[in-house]
Amino acid sequence: MRFVRLGPGMLFLRTNEPEKVTKFLVANLGGKELSREEAFREAGELETVVFVTGPEDKTVPGERAILVMDCPWKVMADVVNSDVPILRVDLEGIVLLMRVPDVEKALAILREKFGGEVLDPLGAMERAEAGNTMIFLTKNSLEKPVPLEDVEGALLVEESFFRVYRTLLLEASVVLFRLIPEWNELTIKLYDSTNHYEENVERLIVVVEDLDLGYIIWEGWAWDYPRPFMRVPVYKLKLLTWEDPRRVKFLLKGLEYKGYRRLCDIDVFVQGKKLSWIELGGFPSKFELAKAAREELEKALSEPARKRLKELEERLG
Repeated sequence: MRFVRLGPGMLFLRTNEPEKVTKFLVANLGGKELSREEAFREAGELETVVFVTGPEDKTVPGERAILVMDCPWKVMADVVNSDVPILRVDLEGIVLLMRVPDVEKALAILREKFGGEVLDPLGAMERAEAGNTMIFLTKNSLEKPVPLEDVEGALLVEESFFRVYRTLLLEASVVLFRLIPEWNELTIKLYDSTNHYEENVERLIVVVEDLDLGYIIWEGWAWDYPRPFMRVPVYKLKLLTWEDPRRVKFLLKGLEYKGYRRLCDIDVFVQGKKLSWIELGGFPSKFELAKAAREELEKALSEPARKRLKELEERLG
């Protein structure tokens, strides 16, 4: 589970010929002209959102932007070393993204630690200056781009990025345990009667990691005893998470079936008690539950994860 990562970089290019600069970014650097919101919706870690402005404009994110899938210093070097008519280059304060279960409480803890001003994300971007750090808080996974609408609070800190980032990396777990003193420890057991353990274990790991469901604190082989004197191999995984165990059980149910064909058995235990599919409620059968869970997985997983899942399932026959 990732708690902290870098957001996209913001680069401001001042020019008297915005159309020429925009064409250069699109044609030479593979940039995409988008609205500001669309750019942040698609931007990954350390990719660059460029704002082309007039020479006298303020360093404030405009309505339109160009997304370049490269790091800010590479984009800046390409622009400076070209013949495009740039008068000045400015960098915005750096964005750090932090995933937390309780945004309001996290903002209070972070403000106690760093000072700063609590704002919405757009307000933080408008007020930020070079040398400032913006901490954007979300409840969503950091494994994928985080749209502005999923940022539920922001803290603008007049501190260098290096100090803030180093502190968050070292103390993120302390902050999180102040937010949630009691975490859920889940045991997940995977059994496969067709002996395609390699593929099925990887399918499980792909989903847990791509959806950022929690910390994997232990994994390995064990024996299970479904009936007296009957011993079968199982792959066990222990997960430390703040997610509702029923939510985890529901999502993993989407890996058990493909249509009406069972690919593997995945059981979820909380404090030694097995969660039954009936506890998830509202489904007349396991097949209907698995179908709904699969649809949810297809929506939630990233494109690379969906592609890998498809490749693995093709090997299952």
